[in-house]
Amino acid sequence: MTFSDSRSNVRAVDARAEWQRAFDEAKKRGVEFSTLSGAALAPLYAPEDAACDPERDLGYPGAFPFTRGVHPTMYRSRLWTMRQFAGFGSARQTNERFKFLLAHGQTGLSTAFDFPTLMGYDSDHAHAFGEVGQVGVAISSLEDMQTLMSGIPLQDVSTSMTINGPAPILLAFYIACGERQGVDPKLLRGTVQNDILKEYQAQHAWLVPAEPALRMITDVMGYCARRVPQWNTISISGYHIREAGSTAAQELAFTLANGFEYVRRGIAAGLDVDEFAPRLSFFFDSHLDFFEEIAKFRAARRIWARKLRDEFGAKDPRSWMVRFHTQTAGVSLTAQQPENNIVRTAFEALAAVLGGTQSLHTNSMDETLSLPTEKAVKIALRTQQIIAEEIEVAHVIDPLGGSYFVEAQTNRLEQEAERYFQEIARRGGVVAATEQGYIQREIHRSAVAYQAAVERGSKKVVGVNCYVEGQQGPTIELHKIDPAVEREQHERLARLRSRRDASKAKRALGDIRDACKGTDNLLERFVAAAHAECTLGEIADVLRAEFGHYKEPKIL
Repeated sequence: MTFSDSRSNVRAVDARAEWQRAFDEAKKRGVEFSTLSGAALAPLYAPEDAACDPERDLGYPGAFPFTRGVHPTMYRSRLWTMRQFAGFGSARQTNERFKFLLAHGQTGLSTAFDFPTLMGYDSDHAHAFGEVGQVGVAISSLEDMQTLMSGIPLQDVSTSMTINGPAPILLAFYIACGERQGVDPKLLRGTVQNDILKEYQAQHAWLVPAEPALRMITDVMGYCARRVPQWNTISISGYHIREAGSTAAQELAFTLANGFEYVRRGIAAGLDVDEFAPRLSFFFDSHLDFFEEIAKFRAARRIWARKLRDEFGAKDPRSWMVRFHTQTAGVSLTAQQPENNIVRTAFEALAAVLGGTQSLHTNSMDETLSLPTEKAVKIALRTQQIIAEEIEVAHVIDPLGGSYFVEAQTNRLEQEAERYFQEIARRGGVVAATEQGYIQREIHRSAVAYQAAVERGSKKVVGVNCYVEGQQGPTIELHKIDPAVEREQHERLARLRSRRDASKAKRALGDIRDACKGTDNLLERFVAAAHAECTLGEIADVLRAEFGHYKEPKIL
């Protein structure tokens, strides 16, 4: 250190002390200064708060540890995929919505399924009554999948499917649909969520207990590595963990812990980590705390890269990358003053872009009230397009990198996640921690704490606990599902069962039953069953009969 350096440091210390005196003497607002997750915030961040080794902790985009992005060029080469979540009513109606979105500039498809489909029941099952097509599209067969994708060349479009318990069955329908279009499965691109662990932890749409569910996931990994190599076999999802009420650190920790468990299971199944890890993707929430969310995305990349390389021995840099889809926070939307949701969504989307997302869904202003109307979903898509084309934030890679505040938050979130990893390991791993109810209790505790903060007014929600305009009904047009959709689905399934080769379908279901008792790849059997016109519910019933039902632990 030179004499001039020493004098400069002294001046900096003096300046900091002078600012601190002025700050301490000034009147403050009576506000709880913390992140949305409840982490206390200092009034100012300086170099000592952002302590990190730039080479070790930041690096460069496209290089380990990927803190600054997974690609060297990021959005200078191509923008993120604009993938609006869509699905309602019948396959035909959702096909029309897909084409509407593609015509208005969407660049990838994202499919929402109704509750019966999510739970592995056909539309004519007793459990499906009143729910067919209500919160997503009803898909009970390969025929439904063909209608859903009618006129959409599967070799040219990337499709995401948000489904978990029955995910391998829906993927089989999609593969079979492509084959009937004449598309080689090697050309299919997209993602199936297929993340069963977070279902047990947060969303509750499961099919069978954990062990057979994890076996099906490794079967999907192995099958796709050989036959559908461009397909992302899991979208390891923090979104639903966050929507259930977790903090940002919990979303980060539990999502990555689930991801590490899938890697362990793939290796235990005899797969080389570099054979399947490059096709693992992630799905995060982008909530309202702008800087905390950006830091969360950066921390996720850094943690995953280090663990995959140093603990799991992955050698392919693609295995080290967190490639992720983001959805703006549905739980942040309010029924009161719904037009305000456009603004919330815009800031959440901006955080996702500044955090380096690979694809993005922006929620529509009406999604807390109903499935989105065409007008609302177009505004949501235009929000992404304005960020991409008008405000110039995609011109520079990781523009907030080096910010004292952002780097301090990135470090904090990584450290909090590491503490959760240690606790999960102490409890015997993520499956054991889930079966004990530990992860669920942590999420519940955070959800209760946030709700209490809203109710006492320390966390403000415009239109809910401040700037309230009185009790009013919805001020915008809402989307409604015609009850005829359910009747038409019943008729469609009846026609399918009457015209198919019943003996062929019975043999295909028997083959699945045999594979459940042995070690044959189940996805291979599901694809054959799809071509034999077996329905979703019929295949799922075999799995439930062979593997049993999951029993949820008590958490309170």
